[in-house]
Amino acid sequence: MAPVLRYLPAAGLAGVVGTSRERSLRSYRLFAARDPRVLIGIDPQGSWGEPEVLALMAERCGVSADPRHTSGPDVIDPRRTLAALDAFAGRLAAVAQRGAPVLLGTGHPRTLLGFYAALADALSAAGCEVLTPAQGRCVDILTRFGLRTHRIDYVRRVALVRETEGGRPGCEPGAHCHSPLPVRAALEAAAAGPGPLPELVVGDHGWVCGAGQLGFEAIGLADADDPAPFVGQAEGAVSVVVPLDDGARSSHYRPLTRYVLKRACLSQ
Repeated sequence: MAPVLRYLPAAGLAGVVGTSRERSLRSYRLFAARDPRVLIGIDPQGSWGEPEVLALMAERCGVSADPRHTSGPDVIDPRRTLAALDAFAGRLAAVAQRGAPVLLGTGHPRTLLGFYAALADALSAAGCEVLTPAQGRCVDILTRFGLRTHRIDYVRRVALVRETEGGRPGCEPGAHCHSPLPVRAALEAAAAGPGPLPELVVGDHGWVCGAGQLGFEAIGLADADDPAPFVGQAEGAVSVVVPLDDGARSSHYRPLTRYVLKRACLSQ
């Protein structure tokens, strides 16, 4: 058994994860109802009812396909995670070989910023331009507390958002965000500027879904309660989605960073 395959369940990144079955099923119901809070930028073309979403998540993540299983912790199949990590690394290797421009962004800055920042450093060292468009631009995002103005910021060349009344530019951690509006603003700014557009967008939540829906190649990470990226992948809008728990300690992702960079021949 590969060391990373043992590590994933030991660290709670796959196997039994912190996401509850109740939360996952609720997300599947909301996606089937086309709730924009769960679509996060994907405009599904197929007839994705709740049974179809559950069947897809069982196929891509390894969650239970039994709708009668309604409680307890959810599960992600480590083998599916490992296979997706390999595909993820393959796309990074391809863009690095071309020295193509890339954009990285996260809606999980507290947990995943370090993972993406290490990728940004390695891609930059390989000759890729790591883009930072729309720095400081404000975006109004609907949250559970109502409409809130957020500012796009970059930490270690990874895009994130922070509420305008708190935090300092360039500092961690940033806000948890599912919205596709920040990546749309970033891509609009890139298109309007003198520089290039990204040939690859790397991220999660709205960053990967919003970019993929606009026709950019997008790869990213998603939890068992995030059906949108997997539906996007099934419909061809998203290139690669890695199923894993996205809410673990940031240090738990470091072995995955090393694995991906080694597989992509980007180890420094």
